[in-house]
This record gives sequence, C-alpha cells and structure tokens, in this order.
Amino acid sequence: MTSRATGLNIIHMDEARMVEALDDLNPAPRLLMGPGPINADPRVLRAMNAQLLGQFDPQFRAYMRQTSELLRAVFQTANRATLVVDGTARSAIEAALVSLIEPGDRVLVPVFGRFGHLIAEIAQRCGAEIRTIETEWGSVFPAEVLEEAIRKHQPKLVAVCHGDTSTTMAQPLADLGRVCRAHDALLYVDATATLGGMDLPADAWQLDVVSAGLQKCLAGPSGAAPLTLNARAEERIVRRRHTEQGLRTSDAVDGDGPPIRSNYFDLAMILDYWSDKALNHHTEATSMLYATRECARILVKEGLASAFARHARASNAVTAGLQAMGLALFGDQRHKMANVTGVLVPAGVNAEKLRRALLTHFGIEIGTSFGPLQGKVWRIGAMGYNARPDAVLATLAALEAVLAGEGFKLPRGAAVDAALAVYSESAG
Repeated sequence: MTSRATGLNIIHMDEARMVEALDDLNPAPRLLMGPGPINADPRVLRAMNAQLLGQFDPQFRAYMRQTSELLRAVFQTANRATLVVDGTARSAIEAALVSLIEPGDRVLVPVFGRFGHLIAEIAQRCGAEIRTIETEWGSVFPAEVLEEAIRKHQPKLVAVCHGDTSTTMAQPLADLGRVCRAHDALLYVDATATLGGMDLPADAWQLDVVSAGLQKCLAGPSGAAPLTLNARAEERIVRRRHTEQGLRTSDAVDGDGPPIRSNYFDLAMILDYWSDKALNHHTEATSMLYATRECARILVKEGLASAFARHARASNAVTAGLQAMGLALFGDQRHKMANVTGVLVPAGVNAEKLRRALLTHFGIEIGTSFGPLQGKVWRIGAMGYNARPDAVLATLAALEAVLAGEGFKLPRGAAVDAALAVYSESAG
C-alpha cells in the first residue's frame, strides 16, 4: 500500500495495521505488581522530560558526577568507579563479566534459579571455565556450602545473584566476600532485583563488583544499569585497557592484559568516559542518566533504612493477605526476597487465565514463572514506587475477586483485613 501521509511504499503492513500504527501512543493504565518492571515514580518520569544536553556539556558532566555520588550512597560504598551502563540490567551483568573474565579463567556460579543459569551462560560466552553448584528452586545455599565450593574449585571469580526473582529467594551474602578474599577470588553480585529494597552494603560485605537495574526497587524505568567496582576489580579491568584506534593519542597507554571482548561493554573504556578524562566511548543516554540520578536522589532522600523498612512492610502485608485467602507461599520463607513473593497456584485454577482476568478487569499485572515453576507459581511484587499500602491492598482485593470468580473458596475480605493489620501494627 502507499501511505497518503508520506507517499512512501509500506511493505508487509496491511491497511488496518497501518492505521493503528499511526494512532497516538496511549497505553492503558496498569498497576505493575509482578517481579518487575514496576510503575516508575512520577518524579522520575518528570526528570526524564528535562531538556536534552550534549554529553560533554559542563552541566551534563556535572549531572554524571552527581549521579556517581548518589549511587555511592545507594551501593553503600566509597568506590571511585561507580557509574551507569547504558542498557537494561542485563547490560551491566554482561559488562561486568566480559570485562573481568579472561579466556580460560575459572568462574564459580551458585545457581538457585533462572538468573544463576543466565550468569553462567554469559560467563561461558566470555570464554570462562565454568563451575556451577545448584540447589533446589525455592532454597538458597548455606554459607558452608559456598565456602566448600570455593575451596574445591579455586575460582578467579565467584558470580552470584543476590535476589533471584524467578524463585523469589535472596541468597545471604554477608560472609561471602570475606571467603572470596581468603581464596583470592573476586566476587561479582547481580543485585538487579534487590538494590534499594534490601540491605546490600558493598564495602562492609567486601563485594568487589555489584550491578543493578532501575526497574525494580529503584522505582524507575528499565534502560539504565548502575554498577560499582572496587579497586581490586578496577585493577583487573584496567590491565585490559586498549584504547580505540580512532581515539588514540601519542600518550595513550594500553594495559598488558588481553583486550576485553566487547567494545560497547568494555568497562576499561567506560571508566575513562566517566572519569575526568571524559574520553569518548559512546553517546550517553541522556534521559536515562536523568532517570538514574532521580531514582538515586529519591532513595537517598528517603533514607536507605526507611526504604528497606517500607519494602519489608509491603512484603509482610502481601504474605499476610495471601495466607488469609488460604493460599500457600512458595519457597523457604526464611530467605524470601523483601520485594517479591511467590505463591502456589491452587489446584483447579488456571494460572494464566487468572492473570488475564486481573489485567482485563482490574488493570493489575502479576508475574508468571519460568522453568520447573511454569504454571505452578505466581510472583507478586511490591517494590520501588509500588511498595505502598494502596497498591498492595488493591492487588489483594482484586486477586481475591478473580479467585472467587474461578470457584476458589476463600473468606471474602480477609486478605485486605490481614494486610491492613500489618500496616496498622507497623504504624503503631
């Protein structure tokens, strides 16, 4: 067909689809109560509307420095190398691993859900010699099991997920950094789903590298990935620095290690870009930098302890409400993430049909599951901007209604009452 508006030939698009594609973008309102993404804080969305600047404008470089400083408070670190990787949370995972791992390096990955498998796959693509240990989904590793695996395999790098949303479990990490230091291994932590919602003091726990994303506890949109590196990790990465030919100057000094196998995710070059050198690497995603700065500013202004307590209250309210409905929680509740709750799908209830009903009738989205949990577990998130009473109560009330509509017998009103009781107790 030919578009009357442009006169261009439109290939592979029938007229009805073309008319729809030319409509204004106007998505229906949703309350995103799954494992992420979540609804961004309105203040973050407003910040993203700010005037665009060039990446070397003095104002913009100041915003980059401010973002680093705010993120140091979020990561609870003094690390100089604290920055943002442009891309979703996975971009920082890949940047960390491809920059730290040299071909043939032994990497240990504890797997307790989908995202442990992801870390192992990315590390393998980096040329690592992979060693994995696994535990049943819904559980985590005892500290002694991790220590024994490190002693046995003597890895150069231990790469672990803090909170795996696929199982809603959080791996305890307070002692792991110390163990890795004792065996001369670096420790990388994927904190995509926990940073800002659970305590994760990078320096106190001796975490060498930590990465995250905005779209969960940090209350932003997906598309930017905060990352921090300590001096141990930075030293390993900088020895692999190789300046792009088109940027080289007569005083450029390369490292003596093998080049990092990605250009875009080359943290040695990204570190130079974020440093006072301002050595061009990519064009910074301006609006996402604004979003990251605002996410970190909001969290620091609230106070980390307050944010952690807010997420814990929301978690307790969700679990109390689900149990009041007669639903069973999934996994070892001693190690449940503070921001995502797994609940077993009751016998006789179609998991996907119920999720569609929630979305259709109430505009509320909850999560499905992966792998061995597919169709067996729902995942309900209460994090970031959505870790607040009205969002939790609305979700529980809607879930109760659609469950009753599916013939599930439950005490009507009990879920909201139980959640309200949690909030009332914490307010007292």
